[in-house]
Amino acid sequence: MADPRDTFNALVSELDYPMFVVTTANGSERSGCLVGFATQSSIDPPRFLVCLSKQNRTYRVAREADVLAVHFLPADAGDLAELFGGETGDEIDKFARCEWTAGPGGVPLLDRCRNRFAGRVLERTDAGDHVAFVLEPVTAEKEHAGGQFPFHRAKRIEPGHEA
Repeated sequence: MADPRDTFNALVSELDYPMFVVTTANGSERSGCLVGFATQSSIDPPRFLVCLSKQNRTYRVAREADVLAVHFLPADAGDLAELFGGETGDEIDKFARCEWTAGPGGVPLLDRCRNRFAGRVLERTDAGDHVAFVLEPVTAEKEHAGGQFPFHRAKRIEPGHEA
């Protein structure tokens, strides 16, 4: 019989999650990283769950932060994905290599990622090799449509149970 972990890994390796860049600041430091483990976790009240690797500098900064910003990475932003996924803030200042403005709590907002929100950290939960941050949106911007099945079309679907 196959090891369930191997089968599970094979199953999830075929999923095509959207990628996000998460940024944060804790007063003395700012950081950001490429994230694939993230999802809406509640409709009312609105909540979003983002998981940061315990090995990541962004996690170390986020442990002391009140706000995280979640940037919906555009399809043509491979350079930002490379910067925030392929470089470490332990060695370079990622924000010196891209344009950004300060958002709530000083969190960096990436100028090229105009679909984004900043969320207040409500809780942090150990999730294995990652820590899950539950966010309550405090600001949100949407400038362009993405290539995903859009929420406005999903709202027309009659739910099979109460949300």
